[in-house]
Amino acid sequence: MESQKSAIFDKVSPSTARVQVSIVMPCLNEAETLQPCILKSRRALQDLYVPFEVIVADNGSTDGSQMIAKSCGARVVSVPRAGYGSALMGGIEAATGQYIVMADADDSYDFAQIPRYLTALIDGADLVMGNGFAGGIKPGAMPALHRYVGNPVLSFIGRLLFKSPCGDFHCAMRAFTKQAYERMGLQTLGMEFASEMVVKATLLQMTIAEVPTTLCPDGRSRPPHLRTWHDGWRHLRFLLLYSPRWLFLYPGILLISIGLAGTLWLLPGTRSIKHVNLDVHTMLYALMSVMLGVQCVIFALFTKVFAASTGLLPADTKVEWFQSHFSLETSLVIGAVLMAAGLGSSIAAVGIWSSAHFRSLDVHAVLRLVAPAIIAFTTGFQVVLSSFFLSILGMGRR
Repeated sequence: MESQKSAIFDKVSPSTARVQVSIVMPCLNEAETLQPCILKSRRALQDLYVPFEVIVADNGSTDGSQMIAKSCGARVVSVPRAGYGSALMGGIEAATGQYIVMADADDSYDFAQIPRYLTALIDGADLVMGNGFAGGIKPGAMPALHRYVGNPVLSFIGRLLFKSPCGDFHCAMRAFTKQAYERMGLQTLGMEFASEMVVKATLLQMTIAEVPTTLCPDGRSRPPHLRTWHDGWRHLRFLLLYSPRWLFLYPGILLISIGLAGTLWLLPGTRSIKHVNLDVHTMLYALMSVMLGVQCVIFALFTKVFAASTGLLPADTKVEWFQSHFSLETSLVIGAVLMAAGLGSSIAAVGIWSSAHFRSLDVHAVLRLVAPAIIAFTTGFQVVLSSFFLSILGMGRR
């Protein structure tokens, strides 16, 4: 602890009157635990002699939490819009400190560990995440389903999708600079706010540090606001929606690859695998895979361009390269070529039918010509329409 204090004393002038640190606590009916949380946070910062403030972001409490906060010397910020993320955004935006520490007001986190977070921030981190798995989770502090399934799985998915260094995506005690927060441009209003902060910081290539954090059983007699399945799904949904590559692009490329391989393999004629014969019926499913894959790739482009233009995601250099090399006109040409190929093959099929005096034909032979023609024409038409739509989406950015 002394080394942590020394690091802060060396780099932050204790004589300045301006608030250096803001502690922000979201609050919705936390009368049982709010007072100890405020007092512990004040004690931790008073020992450092750093100008600070404690902000309670009240989200509509009806149990007198506001009066308790004021009596303990905290500043109460009323946030009428419901939601965990809403409360935190309201409190953070009202904060005047250069460094912000956020933590739940349920008395489950050790506020005496605040100096660890401040030291990491002063040493250059933009975001400092607590890690309950590294710091220790005391018995009863976290339900078994959250501890062994929910949190580890969601954190693993977050690391996989975004290459984030964080081992605990959902630790509610974390710290960041006000400048980093403003740069993140966070949007979500519910519990997924916690994931969005980590994802945005990672995508923006901010410096992220982790400190071990102790998680204790909370001091409330009522159930927590967190709803296991509902909020878990919201976190997972957010991670997928913020990763168009994994949600759309990679599955699309896989579907196109499998579909094209299957189509080319079956195009010459019937194939046999042991005692199973695969024919045009299987090829139709392979062509369907190609069409679905093309749609997935198009949706990936739509999502990336829209998210970047609205600030939901940082600009993607690969998407910008694609837009610069495949302009509207180029994409229209590609679409027109595919449509022409499909139309030409269809005309050839009609010619074959005409030569048979429009009588019945060998279905297997004709489908090998007609089915790819239909897919080529349909895909070309999709490319044409998608090119116009992508151009509209990108107009605001350009």
